[in-house]
Amino acid sequence: MNDLAREEVTMPTAEHSEADAETGPETGINTAGTAVTRAVVRGAGHYLPERVVPNAEFAARLDTSDEWIVSRSGIERRHFAAPGESTSHMAIKAAEMALGNAGISPDSLDAIIVATSTPDLTFPSVATMVQAGLGMTRGFAFDIQAVCAGFVYALAQAQALIVAGSARRVMVIGAETFSRILDWEDRTTCVLFGDGAGAVILEAQPGGGTTGDRGILSSDLNADGRQRDILYVDGGVATTGHAGCLRMQGKEVFRHAVEKLAATARNALDRAGLAPGDIDWVVPHQANLRIIRATAQKLGVPMERMVTTVADHGNTSAASIPLALSVAVSRGQIRPGDLLLLEAIGGGLAWGAVVLRW
Repeated sequence: MNDLAREEVTMPTAEHSEADAETGPETGINTAGTAVTRAVVRGAGHYLPERVVPNAEFAARLDTSDEWIVSRSGIERRHFAAPGESTSHMAIKAAEMALGNAGISPDSLDAIIVATSTPDLTFPSVATMVQAGLGMTRGFAFDIQAVCAGFVYALAQAQALIVAGSARRVMVIGAETFSRILDWEDRTTCVLFGDGAGAVILEAQPGGGTTGDRGILSSDLNADGRQRDILYVDGGVATTGHAGCLRMQGKEVFRHAVEKLAATARNALDRAGLAPGDIDWVVPHQANLRIIRATAQKLGVPMERMVTTVADHGNTSAASIPLALSVAVSRGQIRPGDLLLLEAIGGGLAWGAVVLRW
């Protein structure tokens, strides 16, 4: 019997409205309030490399300026990994913070899922490296590659494992070292990205089957491989034999991002029987402040309810949402019981959203 099985699982009480009880079955919320298993966040953590890179460093060697970068992206600084500092190293640091936040041991985890596009090696997975680094001697571990949408995809997979009974406690990590795949002569891309990691621990807990439950209430995942050429890396094991550099058609990415993020957000909310006005916080992929603002406007959500860390972190791809979550929790912005909408889009194109109650 694992540690979790020996623990008494408790749930905070919540008032459930009649409207919750009447929500239709197509939303995934039980109309009768029948007990269900929820994937509830138990803890969160993050890690940022020590080196902070302000826009001035780019302005000193490229045809750009702090004003140009801020006006087009909202980014003021970002963190870059030190020489020898890997994706797995950052993921382990974020995981350790999440475990401490949750007050649990590594061996109480059943699984680790790492979302990353910048693994240490072609194989083994970063997740198994994290497993070893934490001293975890049981369970299973694997990576997910959906670029900037990776953390949302990973959350959905963790929820599926928990609801199916295949795992009761899952660590989900987003970790990236995008500084290793940037073209330092391309001012339109190299100024946008940063490195870092964020982690959450999901745990099986009973819910009443209503929108008042804690945990993941719904998810919506999408992909369109026809759009691969607007955001990709021009290298790989089976093609060039080297990592390659990031390439992006900025205007096309912006257009697709705003449209698809708003649509996936509404789909996820519809499935949960909720509306944008019900959300306490939107935690978007921190790609670009202009995209965040445009998506907020399209959803009808005020910017005051958008969690933003892009100014300090840049675009950390799959790490951006868990980083923002952990930072927002640390500063008291996100509190237990808050209803969150997470949304992200990345190369593939791959995009999706998750609705959860913290």
